[in-house]
Amino acid sequence: MTTFYLARHGETEWHAEHRYAGSSEVALTARGREQAAALRDWAATAQLAGIVASPLSRARLSAEPAAQATGLQLRIDARLVEIDFGAGEGMSPGELAATYPDEWSDFERRPAWHPLPGGEPGVDGVARALPALEELATEFPEPDDRVLVVYHATLMRLLVCELVGIDPDHYRDVFPVVDGCALLTLEFPWQGESAGSGRARLLGFNVPPVPMRA
Repeated sequence: MTTFYLARHGETEWHAEHRYAGSSEVALTARGREQAAALRDWAATAQLAGIVASPLSRARLSAEPAAQATGLQLRIDARLVEIDFGAGEGMSPGELAATYPDEWSDFERRPAWHPLPGGEPGVDGVARALPALEELATEFPEPDDRVLVVYHATLMRLLVCELVGIDPDHYRDVFPVVDGCALLTLEFPWQGESAGSGRARLLGFNVPPVPMRA
């Protein structure tokens, strides 16, 4: 059973206007770099066995300081890239509602199944990303194995819903806000009596990356 620490990348230049970044390259802000530094300080004390990131620069640059602090090699996995929002890339919710009213309504109603125009269904993102975690769990199977994964808010929420047995269409209701470089902690795979329909146990959400005591 592996302990996963899932972290969204730091704040980007599109954050304030709530623009959909998806597969686009968007730079970190100064605050985003500060969040990455806080993640670095936490990682230095976390006794991690591995660090993995999405190839998009906002995730990679958020993870690199943690890798440097631990001496671990940062691994890049393309399967962890954010959901592609198609025509919605770079647009705000208000702009999407005005430009694509029908498609936005469908996306609002069933976001895991109805992508924005030209975009990727959320369930397809889960299908490509889940094997990445499964492989890491196989590689690091011991109870004290800890792996940091730095990627993206929408894919993270969809994937966690899948793992803990929540309807993925409710990912925004269950996890409304994901803070930059905060930690979501999972034990996976989980096969205890309380597992229910889920495959993982959620231990923490939006936890600030505070250095652990020795």
